Amino acid sequence: AGFWTRFASLLLDAIITLPIIYLTLYLNGLGKNIYFYTLIPNFGFGLWYYIYLTKKYGGTPGKLITGMKIIKLNGESIEWREAFLRHSVLLALTFLSIIMMTSCLLSADEIIFNNLGWLKRSQYLMSLSPLFFLIYTWATNIWIYSEFIVLLTNKRKRAIHDYIAGTVIVKAKYIEKIRETMNIKN
Repeated sequence: AGFWTRFASLLLDAIITLPIIYLTLYLNGLGKNIYFYTLIPNFGFGLWYYIYLTKKYGGTPGKLITGMKIIKLNGESIEWREAFLRHSVLLALTFLSIIMMTSCLLSADEIIFNNLGWLKRSQYLMSLSPLFFLIYTWATNIWIYSEFIVLLTNKRKRAIHDYIAGTVIVKAKYIEKIRETMNIKN
């Protein structure tokens, strides 16, 4: 599957997850302690969406809608290992984000926090641990840009997470032909 199809699937996944993002932002706007109540459900949603659905159906809803599936390099369906490995770096970045946010929230003054608007709250939290936010921002940006560079510079359009997991994204309509060619029964 090419770059633009993969990009379209990312946009679809963003649109599909938008209600959860808005709900989280709304709930977090209700007070400092609500953040703690949304961390675990949001993390669980991410695991379900990006690991469980990928293993169960061969891709996220965005990938499936755009006619793509994730398979192993040998043509077989992915298993838990591949689904987890594909998401492992983002999972590590998410853990870093949770640790950072928890640390900042624990040191935040509740009165100041509750009297700020949404954007000012984010800026306030970042000001409580600027080095941590800087490291997290750099790590995330390096990961995202390197993913795009690798995806755009190899013939099979595999991103780094595909190399980590030993997977490739293909157009779903070709899976049977691929498996037939590789003599795989599924």
